[in-house]
Amino acid sequence: MMNNRQAYFNYHIEDKFVAGIVLLGTEVKSIRDGKLSFNDAFCLFDNSELWVRGLYIAEYSHGTANNHIAVHDRKLLLNKRELKKLQLKLKDKGYTIIPLKVFFSDKGYVKVEIGLARGKKLHDKRETIKNRDLDKEMKRFLG
Repeated sequence: MMNNRQAYFNYHIEDKFVAGIVLLGTEVKSIRDGKLSFNDAFCLFDNSELWVRGLYIAEYSHGTANNHIAVHDRKLLLNKRELKKLQLKLKDKGYTIIPLKVFFSDKGYVKVEIGLARGKKLHDKRETIKNRDLDKEMKRFLG
């Protein structure tokens, strides 16, 4: 399981969804090896379909000439009701959709947890840092 820790620092997450993702075989193998990065990854709509852009999955080390491209748009799989809900929320100012976590389901499928998010202001980020430091101090003091 790979988490996007930076997303929780930069955004207020208001709603979460779990989506399937269309991948090639070498991409799945590379994810199993932990070769995944969320830097600058975000989701966008194109013709009523949700795509994730900027998700870096390193080329598989044992791949042949059929190896995948490391960064390209990948389609996310959600039902129509969820897609419409996300599209309506995106029309409000300041909302974006970002990938929060990539994990394997019980059946072995790769799933992506996406979040409907609103960007934090600088003072909110400082508050987050302050709360995190206070929690560390409390844990250190208590145990």
